[in-house]
Amino acid sequence: YDCEATGMPAERWGEAVFKIGDEELVMEVSVEKEVIVAIMAGEDAVWKGTFEGLKLMLQESIKAK
Repeated sequence: YDCEATGMPAERWGEAVFKIGDEELVMEVSVEKEVIVAIMAGEDAVWKGTFEGLKLMLQESIKAK
């Protein structure tokens, strides 16, 4: 699998969808009062929050290892 895109104007919202077998990995970024990130891995695994919240979640995941 390979995908890279840069320099595409996104206004206030952007989405990337990757097909993995029969499932999808979807990443959305929107700019409202703050940056909102949504990550969906298949039908049942969904996370949505602020960019700062995503960074904290990833940092905690790294610390837990």
